[in-house]
Amino acid sequence: MSGAAPWPEAARAGAGAPPLAVSVPAEATDMAASIARAMAPLDPALVLLFGTPGCGMPELGIELRRRLGADCRVVGCSSAGEIGPRGYCAATVTAVGLPSASFRIGICVLRDQALVPASEWMAVLRRFHADFRPDLRRSVFGVLLPDAHARQEDVLTATLDAAIPGLPVVGGSSAEGILFAPSCQMVDGMIHSGAALFLLVETDLAVSEVLFSHFSPTDRRAVVTAADPHNRIILELNAEPAAQEYARLAGLRPDALTPTEFARHPLLLRTGKRHHVRAIRAVTPEGGLQLMSGTEPGHILTLGRAMDMTRGFAEMMDALPRPPLMVLGFDCILRRLALERAGMIPQMSELLARYRVAGFNTYGEQHSGMHVNQTFVGMALMPPEPG
Repeated sequence: MSGAAPWPEAARAGAGAPPLAVSVPAEATDMAASIARAMAPLDPALVLLFGTPGCGMPELGIELRRRLGADCRVVGCSSAGEIGPRGYCAATVTAVGLPSASFRIGICVLRDQALVPASEWMAVLRRFHADFRPDLRRSVFGVLLPDAHARQEDVLTATLDAAIPGLPVVGGSSAEGILFAPSCQMVDGMIHSGAALFLLVETDLAVSEVLFSHFSPTDRRAVVTAADPHNRIILELNAEPAAQEYARLAGLRPDALTPTEFARHPLLLRTGKRHHVRAIRAVTPEGGLQLMSGTEPGHILTLGRAMDMTRGFAEMMDALPRPPLMVLGFDCILRRLALERAGMIPQMSELLARYRVAGFNTYGEQHSGMHVNQTFVGMALMPPEPG
């Protein structure tokens, strides 16, 4: 088993068990036993599983509940890569345990994501939040795990923000592997195809949302002059075939457009005072650009410039009020591909381990009512403020 122990400093948390993460190879024959053995001392309220559906996610969820007790909820989804105690990992199931002594969990399944039943979602979410009855003396946040294949995260996040205003929410869109294979969403051993999983997490720990994007805007801009919003495809930029015009702006040959180059040269959309990445997933056979987020005719997009991917991350984490016991993190797969191309996976893994990040690589990230790309988002879990 890889990374079976908590981070070395985790024992300083004070009273009660701190959150815990373990990573187990996907081919391990004793996966449930290994995860349960590590999690049992926590008496967990929740175990989150991120990994490959081929590992038998439903069976794993059922077996973990049998071993850890019916009061332990088990939620899982597929991933494009995992983040465990040693940083980036692959071909694993990474498990995150939240101890019942410090956490209370609610789970809501938002069905039929591709059909966008926004009114139904709104009613379900409001009722779910009211029934949960958050304790105002404790921290409360949300975790959203949508199916990336449904391509409706923009509407989903806006609906959630309207239904429960003011709630900090982080999350990541789920699909299997870098080939964007179908997603697997699981709750307590039951698969929910095409759904988005939403969790309410209440804790006596201090929490702080973290957000890091390593791009700044350049002076090269383009107008979306034709698009297929439903399928997230830009057909034309500046009244030219989209892929051809993007290649010109990025200084690339049209036949050199690969996921790695898309990761190095993203398109940015300005919303308010902040630029958000509208990541490119592929070139369509017709020469359009398939995005990971929504697009519409009239959007003005700016070509992004990459900055240092490690220094800015460390600065963000060092600015937290206290060192985290864990950061539940959602990191875009395109960031990981860019790090691989730059030969910086070891440096970034060292930082992820140092700041106790656990989570998975995504096809889109959610925070503050927004769906974004090529961004790291997370929720830092810290010891309560003294007194």
